Amino acid sequence: MSGRPEVIVDVVFEDGLLFLSVANIGDRPALDVRTTFNRKLVGLGGTKDVAALPLFRNIPFLAPGKEIRTLLDSAASWFGRRRATSVVARVAYRDPEKKEYKAAMTHDLEIYREIAYVRGD
Repeated sequence: MSGRPEVIVDVVFEDGLLFLSVANIGDRPALDVRTTFNRKLVGLGGTKDVAALPLFRNIPFLAPGKEIRTLLDSAASWFGRRRATSVVARVAYRDPEKKEYKAAMTHDLEIYREIAYVRGD
């Protein structure tokens, strides 16, 4: 098997909702995936630090092509509470041969503030 794991942490905007996604876009499994953020991400209407979820502390095995998502907040709630819009996610993981990888992704949630969307009923 060639290639390597490549784990990203992304922000997904869908139907007025903001999600955080941990995905292995590589072609090898990623092991012991850990994500830290530069700040608390108090979402879900201001009730939960989403960055503190076990999802971000350790994913023992993340298959190639697999994505795990969690709801951060609705865009209206996030921007209505004047939350910080710049977020840095740092991810660390290893491959099956124990080679370690690290990456940092900077996201600006401000780009989602004025996106129009239609809510389905």
